[in-house]
Amino acid sequence: MQEEYKRKEERELIRRFEALLKNKESHYFDEETYLQIITYYQNSEKYAYALKACEHALQQFAFSLDLTLEKADVLIKLDRAEEALEILDEVLNFHPNDPEVLILKGNIHSMQSQFEQAIECYEAAIDYVEDKDEIYYNIGLAYQGLSNYEKAADNYKKAIESNMLNESALYELAYCLDITGELEGSLSYYKQFIDQDPYSEYAWYNLGIVYNKLGQFENAVDAYEYAIAIDDDFSSAHFNVGNSYMSLQQFDKALESYLKTLDLEGPSAEIYCHLGAAYEKLKLYDRSIKYYQKATKLDQMYHEAWYGLGVSLALQEKWYEAIHFFNKALKIDVENSVYWKAVADAEFKTGNITSALEAFAEASEMNPDDEEVWLDWSYVYYEQGNFEKAQDIVEDGLNECPDCAALYYRSVVYLIELGMYKQAINRLETGLMLDFDGHLSLFEFFPKLQTQKALYKIVEQYRKNNL
Repeated sequence: MQEEYKRKEERELIRRFEALLKNKESHYFDEETYLQIITYYQNSEKYAYALKACEHALQQFAFSLDLTLEKADVLIKLDRAEEALEILDEVLNFHPNDPEVLILKGNIHSMQSQFEQAIECYEAAIDYVEDKDEIYYNIGLAYQGLSNYEKAADNYKKAIESNMLNESALYELAYCLDITGELEGSLSYYKQFIDQDPYSEYAWYNLGIVYNKLGQFENAVDAYEYAIAIDDDFSSAHFNVGNSYMSLQQFDKALESYLKTLDLEGPSAEIYCHLGAAYEKLKLYDRSIKYYQKATKLDQMYHEAWYGLGVSLALQEKWYEAIHFFNKALKIDVENSVYWKAVADAEFKTGNITSALEAFAEASEMNPDDEEVWLDWSYVYYEQGNFEKAQDIVEDGLNECPDCAALYYRSVVYLIELGMYKQAINRLETGLMLDFDGHLSLFEFFPKLQTQKALYKIVEQYRKNNL
């Protein structure tokens, strides 16, 4: 009842304000009421109305800092950043050390990729705020924008030391340390928090994040489990241990962790999607589809769930239905090479060769480093008996992935089919040098014993001479 009364009161307030705009009616609103009106329009994403509210309010309360900051914020959302900066510079003439103004100005500079100016603003604000972790985090992001990963990492560390719960800083620090090749060496940095307080669930949780980033999933599980042992209601630890179990292919344990997260946090598109993925890996497709659908109902823009629906259907060879959902995912994230490749594979399975080839071409544009795209794309032409075009696609793939043994071996197949045996042997030797065991894939393409014997002879000769 109280919530309904508040909504009714809010609607009446907005009606009165819009009557003022339309009919020039005389209504007096105090500063707090104007802030309510602006917040309503901001939350409704009606930024033009929010700006009108700001301008009307500032006619009455010209020196209100809160209203001025609201106007700057609205201008940013209207893509009028330069005007917002002008307003903030005027405010800083009167309030040179106001941290809120400096931070907002820094945010605008960051959005415009003016990272040096952003850092200057954040550093000017840092002495005037109590909770410094977000400032350090923003400085880290700005240095990251400048590709200065060492200074970015230093500031992320300061953010974590100020607030060990700053998950964004934790993830970005791990990323920067990974880029600079220092992640493994930084384990001692994370372990020092545990030395200081062995019963800190957050210290164990942070260590788990680093182990997970390093691909040491067993160690990550151990660290997360320590965090959970200290605090069984630590939902992020349950969620992340679920992710580590997924990487270890222990899908039943992952499912258990995700269900616990759902119990603690309640429904979200993210947790429903992860539950769908766990059920999918357990081949319980009815349940995976159910949870992916739950995710899309909560958030229709959650493209991972639409993709998951497509995967669950494709695994049941329901190709036409799968294509429908892959395309829904693509509409939301059109530059996702994984989605393009999924569409291509499914179109190929339905015999829609033209659409398959178009989708593979898109996937190769989005992610030319994905060897699977070149292999599968060329295979479509191979299946059509167009060995020359299949070889052309592999050549393009080798230009992008020159160290990919699988592409050399596939080239061997196509060159043999074209009768280009000398070139095929050269490619075979390169493939053997890069990945000797990879040659076994060749025998899938040549069921004839005579061809297999010829290939085996070359492979054995290479083994004797080089291994």
